[in-house]
Amino acid sequence: MSAEADAPGATDATAAPVLAAEGLEVAFTGRTGRSTARAVDGVDLEIGAGEIVALVGESGCGKSTLARALLGLVRPSAGRVAFRGRGLGYRPRELKEVRRRVQLVLQDPTGALNPRHTVYEAVAEGRRIHSGSTADEEEHVAEALARSGLRPPERFFLRYPHELSGGQRQRVAIAGALVLQPEVIVADEPVASLDASVRGEILQLLLRLRDDHGLAALVVTHDLGLAWNIADRAAVMYLGRVVETGTVEEVLAAPRHPYTKALLSVLPEAGAGEPQILAGEPPDPTRIPGGCRFHPRCPVLASGAAQAAGVAERCRSEDPGMLGGSGAAAQVACHWAHAREAEPTG
Repeated sequence: MSAEADAPGATDATAAPVLAAEGLEVAFTGRTGRSTARAVDGVDLEIGAGEIVALVGESGCGKSTLARALLGLVRPSAGRVAFRGRGLGYRPRELKEVRRRVQLVLQDPTGALNPRHTVYEAVAEGRRIHSGSTADEEEHVAEALARSGLRPPERFFLRYPHELSGGQRQRVAIAGALVLQPEVIVADEPVASLDASVRGEILQLLLRLRDDHGLAALVVTHDLGLAWNIADRAAVMYLGRVVETGTVEEVLAAPRHPYTKALLSVLPEAGAGEPQILAGEPPDPTRIPGGCRFHPRCPVLASGAAQAAGVAERCRSEDPGMLGGSGAAAQVACHWAHAREAEPTG
């Protein structure tokens, strides 16, 4: 077996993903019923066992809605969510079983923790709901706290959220997920509210959980630097759809989509030269542009490079399509990128 296959986070390409979105769409109808916002507009995405996938993009691009759909918190209008190859059912008993094995960690641990509950109660609550038993409860709570980096765990049992630092509160929130021994964690901006010194500690914790316990994770973030430091694969989302996906090295070291290039250009460590400032705001999801949905803001189209490549009209009129969910190869939804790669070399 190759060293690459033995590396932490490596997955068998033939194995069924632990969690997957298949042609997923989530739409919200306005109060008047006259407009429909396509928050998630046809997404294929897979998370393999022991793999960390970063879902990146601007605020409002549909990342959090997609994450909640994967957890069964939002019901899709089309497509399906699959856990271990089996379609997610929406009856209470079916959802309860999946939510025990796929846990959510929220951005703001302060809001996620009940200020009247001790740390012990906060961590034990999920297990009580899902198991209906308190047998060996203290042992499981202590183990979850220890795995989340709060040691000795007994020292934290009777403390309240206001007595903890921001990093400790986030660790308690993670322990509340770990106590159920899940297979996947969906972490929505898990370090956005933390100081820089604490962010690294939480990211190292997620990496240890992957390496030591085989835990898979979907990390939702707007921060490409975070994705570079933690993820095995990255999926870049724009206006409800994944527009580029591949390994972190493929997507962040050699981006192909103009949107990914623009996001990376503002990172000092990326060495991308002058930052690319995208024109305007992302379009209204109730009025998604025709053609490539990024074309009204695309610097490649605006500069004339798409015209020179002979694809400008296609950018304005032809949808580049939906990317497949497999992580086997890098993919990009961009006419210009495909035209460049089709050019003869030498």
